[in-house]
Amino acid sequence: MKTIKLGSSTLEVPNIAVGCFRMHSLDKFEAKYFVQTALELGANFFDHADIYGRGACEEIFADAIGMNSNIREKIILQSKCGIHKGMYDFSKEHILNSVDGILKRLKTDYLDVLLLHRPDALVEPEEVAEAFDTLEISGKVRQFGVSNQHPMQIQLLQKFVKQPIVVNQLQLSITNATMISNGMNVNMENAFAVNRDGGVLDFCRLNDITIQPWSPFQYGFFEGVFLGNNDKFPELNKKIDEIAAKYNVSNTTIVVAWLLRHPAKMQPIIGTMNTDRLKDCVEASDIILTREEWYDIYRAAGNILP
Repeated sequence: MKTIKLGSSTLEVPNIAVGCFRMHSLDKFEAKYFVQTALELGANFFDHADIYGRGACEEIFADAIGMNSNIREKIILQSKCGIHKGMYDFSKEHILNSVDGILKRLKTDYLDVLLLHRPDALVEPEEVAEAFDTLEISGKVRQFGVSNQHPMQIQLLQKFVKQPIVVNQLQLSITNATMISNGMNVNMENAFAVNRDGGVLDFCRLNDITIQPWSPFQYGFFEGVFLGNNDKFPELNKKIDEIAAKYNVSNTTIVVAWLLRHPAKMQPIIGTMNTDRLKDCVEASDIILTREEWYDIYRAAGNILP
């Protein structure tokens, strides 16, 4: 599998990450088979969060992979914290306690990457800075990032946090591509011109922050998948199937390849627990869509060019 550098760090990672959001739906044998398949495919970057399965996903993963020092050296672990009891909490105490819980469940001494999950309206960046310093000095976390944050929120953090923000995990798919479309509809009088995220795509590229698209197969906010949904997205599915036939791959592969084709060098988070579907996703790492194919898919989803 192809690799990219994670943000401004020196960490080389696969350009497709394995999301473990649904791992608690597997029994121990299914989980072990899934994790081993991922490793065989070269997909050794695993994305977690302390709220996934209320912590169960991290525990199941650690048991499935048979966590030990030899295994740990061969994988890259990322987890997230900050969602807590119906609210968001970026306090120093909560971040530190969350990381200790994550490490215990994953049966490891350190995380390669820690992300702050969703923006906390009551964030005190000075406290975040203290927490990050403590985690870095103790060796518990090596790289830091955020999730679902716009440029000004990141800049506020970076005013106090000395560690570079290397990741921003954001919702992005062919049908949820506003961060792309508003950049092409500048000064236009249409809905695509509305800048809803502060130019986060260009900001991340300018500041060497890797975008990790989540829910790459979803439309709306968890309303469903667009792939195979010919009632709502007939033209899109027709175009994806046409291009998939050209490359002799699945339509799933083309969806991921569409994200990878963007020069921002994104790292999509793949949330499937189906090994065949995971293989289809990983296959996208070696496919480079043409410019015409990328734009054909973009327009087929209902996105317009001014």
